[in-house]
Amino acid sequence: MDIFSHGLWAGAAAHAVNLKTKTKVSVLKTFGWGMFPDLFSFTIAFVWMLVAGVRFDAKNAEPFGGNGHFISQLTSTLYDLSHSLIIFCIVFGLVWFIAKRPIWEMGGWLLHMIIDVPTHSYAFYPTPILWPLSEWKFNGFSWGQPWFMVLDIAALSIVYLIIWYTYQQKKK
Repeated sequence: MDIFSHGLWAGAAAHAVNLKTKTKVSVLKTFGWGMFPDLFSFTIAFVWMLVAGVRFDAKNAEPFGGNGHFISQLTSTLYDLSHSLIIFCIVFGLVWFIAKRPIWEMGGWLLHMIIDVPTHSYAFYPTPILWPLSEWKFNGFSWGQPWFMVLDIAALSIVYLIIWYTYQQKKK
């Protein structure tokens, strides 16, 4: 799924948590955590592509050739780290221990991974949900297919229209 959709779904989930529980979760921070795994994984590669003048197209998606081989390996390692349920649990636990309370906004990261499992195929960054304990990856469908992108945008539009409508009704 595209990075902005991840953030928007995480933000909508935080809004739903706020409606249903006494726990107040920052929608904006959850939005950020929803985008975190892909920002962590792909920012270095994106900057490298801009600086190196590499075109953004399917031929250059994965892996990069020539001098970009190191960038490809680094991106794959960062993707494994940021898309692993095992790593998430360790980081969430450490943050909980340090902050002396759970940081529920980090649930955006978890939601990101859950969404990625079925929406990534072996062709482009399948989600290593059990890494480093297992190399198993689910061969889902590509989120970049037009039918899914239309469905995703339509569903997000409906969800945010409901949120807006509910907010407008409470103002009255």
